[in-house]
Amino acid sequence: MSTVELATPDEALEFGRRLGAGLRAGDLVVLDGPLGAGKTVLAKGIAAGMGVTGQVTSPTFVIARVHHPAADGPPLVHVDAYRLGGLEDVDDLDLDTDLTDAVVVVEWGAEVADRLADEFLLIRLHRRADDVREVELEAHGADWAHRLDAVRS
Repeated sequence: MSTVELATPDEALEFGRRLGAGLRAGDLVVLDGPLGAGKTVLAKGIAAGMGVTGQVTSPTFVIARVHHPAADGPPLVHVDAYRLGGLEDVDDLDLDTDLTDAVVVVEWGAEVADRLADEFLLIRLHRRADDVREVELEAHGADWAHRLDAVRS
């Protein structure tokens, strides 16, 4: 596990862009942290790095949104697991189908990540009193362990 500090929303967007540029179909990224930690800002950066179209907003009320790339590349499935009642609700979303053809980013998904995939990147966001975000990157699976260096740089 490693930690990155993001002092401003622009730094969070840029970090997300770098991450998004290296994502590929089948990748699962889980964003975890309290309200206001910056999960959706990071998701916007990921979308920008992937070159997807459309405005990226929190999918809290629709649970999941699909964003398509402007050019070649996988779509982004942006999920908010906050309102899900349990693991059966996750199964109802049928995300396992999307996991092979898309990049799936799940906000509030730490509790269900293991159910979705064996390999994923868990990003825990902590908002300090000085408004700096401490971002913990936790690789699950050998593939993510090797790819974390590119995300941190």
